[in-house]
Amino acid sequence: MAKHKMQKTNAVRLLDQKKIPYVLAEYEVEEGKIDGVSVATKINQPVEKVFKTLVAIAGKGNLYVFVIPVAEELNLKKAAKAVGEKKIEMLHVKDLLPNTGYIRGGCSPIGMKKYYPTFIDISAEQVDEMYVSAGKIGMQICIVPENLVKATNANLVSLT
Repeated sequence: MAKHKMQKTNAVRLLDQKKIPYVLAEYEVEEGKIDGVSVATKINQPVEKVFKTLVAIAGKGNLYVFVIPVAEELNLKKAAKAVGEKKIEMLHVKDLLPNTGYIRGGCSPIGMKKYYPTFIDISAEQVDEMYVSAGKIGMQICIVPENLVKATNANLVSLT
């Protein structure tokens, strides 16, 4: 029986290049909207371990990346304070692909087109491993929080 070969994403290539250990988890993609809580169920993981990647914009087009638990909401005031901006807002979905190289639902904090300051919610310290998008819908990366910090040069802050 032929084993299907997993397509490597930029995120996976970057982790390989930096020799950072990870495990890939694939899940079935159904038509329609996919949300992080559903992804957690599909990969059989508690929602506390599955994180979503959000991109926000501030000031004169400064972009910032926030990684928070899938069941939580980004607190824009806390996020703005963390990045030293007066106010931030979510990047419009149409601007996600041209700026990051990723689409909504498949946005990884690892391997974006350009480096953007990255912030991971402090709750990541409470888990031994966490899941983030591998850069495409249907694939997650399981990684130790410290290694995600290393891969993204992120800061751990309270964001929810």
